[in-house]
Amino acid sequence: MTQNSPVDSNAAKRPVAPGSIVVVRDMEWLVTAVEPSAAGQLVHVQGLSELVRDTTASFYSGLDRIEPLEPAEARVVADDSPGYRRAKLWLEATLRKTPVPLGSDALTVSTQMLTDSLGYQRAAVRQALSPEMLRPRILLADAVGLGKTIEIGMILSELVRRGRGERILIVTPRHVLEQMQHEMWTRFALPFVRLDSVGIQRVRQQLPATRNPFSMFKRAIISIDTLKQEKYRSHLAKQRWDAVVIDESHNITGKTLNNRLAKTLAPNTEALILASATPHNGKAESFAELIRLLEPTAVTPEGEIIEEEARRLIIRRHRYSPEVAREVGADWAERLKPQHLLVPASPAENAVAEELASVWLYPGETGSPYSGENSGLFPWTLAKAFLSSPVALLETVVERRKRLGETLSHEQRRERAALDRLESLAERALAEPSAKLAELLRYLKQIKIGRTSPERVVVFSERVATLKWLRERVQTELKLKDGQVAVLHGGLSDVEQQEIVESFKQQSSEIRVLITGDVASEGVNLHSQCHELVHFDIPWSLIRIQQRNGRIDRYGQRHRPQITTVLLKLSNEHFSGDLRVFKRLVKREHESHKALRDAAWLLGKHSVAAEEDAIMRELARGTDVEDIVPTIDESIASQDSVAGLLARLAAGGGAVAHETGATRVEPGEDAETLTLPLDGGAAAETGLFGARVDFLREALIEVYADPGTRAQSDGGGGVSWTEQLAHGTVSLAPRPDLMQRLSVLPQSYLSERRVREKLQLAVTERRARAVLLEAIHNPAEHSLWPEAHFLGPLHPVLDWAADRALGRLGRNEVFSVQADVDAVTVLLVGTLTDGRGRTVAASFMTVEYHDPDASTYGMIQVYENARAALAACGLDGPLVNRGTTAPSPAIQRLIAPAVHSAGQHMGVLARAAADDVNARVSEWSARVDAWQDTAATLTQLHGLRSRRVTVAEEQELAESMRPRQTLVRPLLVVVPAGPAGEEI
Repeated sequence: MTQNSPVDSNAAKRPVAPGSIVVVRDMEWLVTAVEPSAAGQLVHVQGLSELVRDTTASFYSGLDRIEPLEPAEARVVADDSPGYRRAKLWLEATLRKTPVPLGSDALTVSTQMLTDSLGYQRAAVRQALSPEMLRPRILLADAVGLGKTIEIGMILSELVRRGRGERILIVTPRHVLEQMQHEMWTRFALPFVRLDSVGIQRVRQQLPATRNPFSMFKRAIISIDTLKQEKYRSHLAKQRWDAVVIDESHNITGKTLNNRLAKTLAPNTEALILASATPHNGKAESFAELIRLLEPTAVTPEGEIIEEEARRLIIRRHRYSPEVAREVGADWAERLKPQHLLVPASPAENAVAEELASVWLYPGETGSPYSGENSGLFPWTLAKAFLSSPVALLETVVERRKRLGETLSHEQRRERAALDRLESLAERALAEPSAKLAELLRYLKQIKIGRTSPERVVVFSERVATLKWLRERVQTELKLKDGQVAVLHGGLSDVEQQEIVESFKQQSSEIRVLITGDVASEGVNLHSQCHELVHFDIPWSLIRIQQRNGRIDRYGQRHRPQITTVLLKLSNEHFSGDLRVFKRLVKREHESHKALRDAAWLLGKHSVAAEEDAIMRELARGTDVEDIVPTIDESIASQDSVAGLLARLAAGGGAVAHETGATRVEPGEDAETLTLPLDGGAAAETGLFGARVDFLREALIEVYADPGTRAQSDGGGGVSWTEQLAHGTVSLAPRPDLMQRLSVLPQSYLSERRVREKLQLAVTERRARAVLLEAIHNPAEHSLWPEAHFLGPLHPVLDWAADRALGRLGRNEVFSVQADVDAVTVLLVGTLTDGRGRTVAASFMTVEYHDPDASTYGMIQVYENARAALAACGLDGPLVNRGTTAPSPAIQRLIAPAVHSAGQHMGVLARAAADDVNARVSEWSARVDAWQDTAATLTQLHGLRSRRVTVAEEQELAESMRPRQTLVRPLLVVVPAGPAGEEI
């Protein structure tokens, strides 16, 4: 291994911060992040020297000699490339690597992604990044269909641009793993490895059993079911993340493995994003648990949520919130009034109903024959099975009889006899035509579901037995081909579930009828090709009905969604009364959709299981239907404190997140032509190049091809490059080092689109949208992955090109160029970093020298952003390199005083930034101290000790956010343009 080169005695005093160039083991590295550790500073770097280019590494200052190069000693070298291409590429690459400051809530890259960038979504991103938040911790509680996944992607992309998104973990239900991966890549150019069962198996083959699998990938998407396994939880406890996302986070409360998982992740990540349309399960302590994961001190030691703090941490909007309603427009068609298909039962079905009512549900003095515990509830389990289908009832009866065993007590023999009678009746009903099935088939024909029709429908049922029965009968009766009817349920593997969901989204898919259980009621988008949804059985939960309906009733739905229920009209008077309850549930859900926007408030239970249990118990008691499902006015009046808080947030009482001049990217508008508000940090678009594709092209020409050419055979060490700008695309053959960065993407995508041979890029938003829609809606397409991928600002191919451009300068050198300026000008950037090495503030400056020989008399100018500074240096237009010679010694002598002048300005900026950050940290610390004082008097609270430790960790983190050091780097020397060959 190469030994370190000698270092001077002052090297240890120089700051090591993101943007520094350091020498470690005789190689040059660009510092990307710095964090404290037990072995000194842990410095994360990107290789610049030839042997380590495209290599990332981490060094401990206590173990390795890390030599920061002295910016004031940088040597000025002339750029002899055409149009100063080399200098411009180096500048662009450097600015791309300069993080946007932590405290900035201006949006830099998220508005340039492949999304509609709606105002309410931008407001959510700003709230998550607000300077009032010491770190991004947010609960995205928007109602079903508003695009929480898009908000997640926007937040993550901004974190990446701020240097806070290197290591990201997304935890989501297993059936939406591919959907999440698809959205992150196609819309935000964020590559994530998908650790489904196949991905996990691949990791096991590559890693020793003792190796932490999460150390292998910087960004991963994994299901909560996988993470619940003990071996993964132990690995997670040893892994720190920049950001963690937990989707459908209402599933992580209570004394469950999911909750233990969340408590493992929360303290090991800086940014935490929880997402759930139904975050409140009716228990204040469970909701407080969610808030405590985000910020412990937002909940008092007694367990009460502090509303003022909750407003900072929670985002809650719905379909008819003013900021949502005025933007979604025709992109979210109003749903039609729900329709009930009420069909008279067959004689055999009525016989089953009579048996259930007289023997099991309303048995009078004899009592139910059920011999187990909760005798009042099991009969309703039978009733629910029957109302689903005869085959579901038969399955339930058989399973119960198996559990009784062979040796029976008197009570069990009575139950066994009753089950035998019920089984016989169920078999008879199954043998005869089913009234509900016949009505479903009639309706499917009415809406033109058929072998050659493009129409589609989603049919929901709770019972797997019903799903399988429906598939067989629907396919036979409608004469559909194999593959045109699909069944989705939780018993399928994660890969099988994902394949069905992703197929249904494509126009080219054969699936015409998707028959699904409630596994598809959360997180799945089914609206792109479908606007018809049928409840074959009605869940006894308003929340579940709302979740199901939200699969097709969501943003992006262009056709008015039609919700249909199939109901069996039974002659038994008790069942007729129950039928009123089911109809009322659907009606109340629709009313809440228009008024409350959250069906969970109607019954006040806030969880599917609790609602089903409550309705079942009330039916068993014979409670009047009006009392079981209250009116909307009654529900609002009885809202508990947590539901009231969510209601106030949904009504517009949340934290203020102003637009501050953000520009909406309209559909079809080219992202490259937008003028976007820029931040005080590095600009998202610098103006050095007309568009991102220009930067990429010039980088390839500079690094791999002879100047002036646009393509070169890879056999000669170059890179194949093809432009079709008239069609808005370019393509290149990825070299192995680029392919390594893309290897985490799905093997199906890499093979279907032949990415290893040719990576196609859409260079305008209009073209990118077109190919993405084509993948979904073109009948000839058989992949949801677009043929050409959008060249967004965070695209890995741009980072790859930037890394190569950074290597065009020698050790501690800075380019000089000629441009339209009045005096010799040194362009510099100054950054202020905190105790964890993260950028707190940044400033772009120029120092002008009208007399280079009088270097102490430079005039400093500070700019709002990088783009303004570059424009002041005459670098925002075409440049002509007239073949200048090497810079004169007088020019070289300007670097040190320019760095000194900029350093003085950074001292002023540092004090101002420090005052602001210190005030916020001190305010937070005071709140923690007050929390701990209260906690000290409540030592009898369960779990208090662990909560106090968490708060102490939070306080330590806050202290690390105080500004610590400044760094000034010269970026370029610009001299007035002169005749060709004139010495600068």
